[in-house]
Amino acid sequence: MRYHVLACDYDGTLAHDGVVDQSTVQALRRLRESGRRLMLVTGRELDDLGRVFPHLDLFERVIAENGALLYAPAGRRERLLGEPAPAALVQRLRTAGVAPLSVGRVIIAAWEPHEAEVLGAIRALGLEHQVIFNKGAVMVLPAGITKATGLAAALQEVGLSAHNAVAVGDAENDLHLLALCECGVAVANALPSLKKQADWVTTADHGAGVRELIDKLLANDLADLTPKLARHGISLGRTDGAERALAPYGPNVLLTGASGGGKSTFATAFLERLAERGYQYCVIDPEGDYSTLDCVSFGRSDQPPDIEQVLKLLHDPRENAVVNLLAITIEDRPRFFARLFAALLDLRTRSGRPHWIIVDECHHVLPASLKAAETLLAPGLASVLWITVYPDHVAKPVLALIDTVIAVGEAPQDALVRITGALGEPAPAWKQNPLPRGEALLWLRGGHEPPVRLETLAPRTERRRHRRKYAKGELPPELSFYFRGPDGKLNLRAQNLSLFLQSAEGVDDATWLYHLRRGDYSRWFREVIKDESLAREAGCIERMPDKSARETRKLLRQQIEKRYSAPA
Repeated sequence: MRYHVLACDYDGTLAHDGVVDQSTVQALRRLRESGRRLMLVTGRELDDLGRVFPHLDLFERVIAENGALLYAPAGRRERLLGEPAPAALVQRLRTAGVAPLSVGRVIIAAWEPHEAEVLGAIRALGLEHQVIFNKGAVMVLPAGITKATGLAAALQEVGLSAHNAVAVGDAENDLHLLALCECGVAVANALPSLKKQADWVTTADHGAGVRELIDKLLANDLADLTPKLARHGISLGRTDGAERALAPYGPNVLLTGASGGGKSTFATAFLERLAERGYQYCVIDPEGDYSTLDCVSFGRSDQPPDIEQVLKLLHDPRENAVVNLLAITIEDRPRFFARLFAALLDLRTRSGRPHWIIVDECHHVLPASLKAAETLLAPGLASVLWITVYPDHVAKPVLALIDTVIAVGEAPQDALVRITGALGEPAPAWKQNPLPRGEALLWLRGGHEPPVRLETLAPRTERRRHRRKYAKGELPPELSFYFRGPDGKLNLRAQNLSLFLQSAEGVDDATWLYHLRRGDYSRWFREVIKDESLAREAGCIERMPDKSARETRKLLRQQIEKRYSAPA
């Protein structure tokens, strides 16, 4: 199940003229019975909401006052998410005749046309409060508080992720709410601005629109809306100059290729992009290859990982984990993996997380000889990245799941032959030419598209290594830069960018300008340093005939130091 939470606005969405009809209440009950959770997100004050809607116990959390108050109906617990309403501001508005005026625990609410008085009072008192509009309502809250921040706090409390949530609303103050959630829905009566942002607009209005959404959730977990959620795609790189992205939910991916071909580099970049987008991952790491990731690692070469500790960490949707199996013998790894994988899938059943499971060296934990492999793979298993150098040594039920293959190294077609051979399928046609480093072969198994070249993205850790190498490292003589001058009298070697800048300051103006006018600097940056951005900037500086040697030295130094942390 992808969607575990439905977050509903109240007025104009669940309610019509402040009232929720009985058929909508029954639909909410049906959704709860499916194992999903309900969140109510409203601009109303809690006491007022309780008077008009006696079914708050249907909801796991109520986020009231437009995100400023969190209420747990089961224990009747309240938590303020902002500072109480400033008494001086309330008094100033009352003195100015702003009425009606409502004051909650945090929120202050007035109505148009009093927005000018409200804004004037905030400025006069020097407050950092914000004004939020909602179909004529003028709400005042501390800066940064929205329905989205309130829902995020509620999800954190119950150990759920916005990537497993659907939000539905109707007005301006629901914009951030819909943007936060994996799927944003507007009811038919919503404002045009919200409909424009929404991933889907119901055909019915108010509560009937919410019932329509609930029916779709119960029928197919919104599977038919997946094509509309391209905004969540995780970039893999570029094919034919266009970005190629992977859907964040659903694909089973096999990453393969010869040892040293770049599998760990590709996987690290993919995991970094998952983390940047807030998708939770867990890496099962038999060889200790992922110690550089910015997350918690369990297990060492002398200590096996504790599965309960892994699950405890992953209860927090903000955390990612690496499970290092170095201390577990190769013979024992399949048994340990079976326990860990079952525990991760159980967590997924309850919370939808971890969103991605990465199984490195999967031929160690699910070898072709394993008889019980199929029993470990839950029906509908999704979002797993399997990595191996030997695809034909992996259990056949795993290979049968694969719908996306990424092959790296000099002979990616060999990997395709091994995969299809193990499954008894014909291999796709592919030219036998090798791929250069930084490229991969992308094949959508089962589709009609032939394999394509994929220009992969380097991970940040690789870029940092790259920058250190060229800033302070030792390039071989044939790749170094040489300041020789117009008459070839000099032979100053710069084997990195730090020495380049030092030499640039020391050579005479004629030597500096000689190389500048020939375009030698931009050529070196492009062909040796492999920094196209720096090469472009250097090219611009080289084409500045009115600039002196002193000025161009300074401009080029600034460009290098901006990218390479002042290497000199």
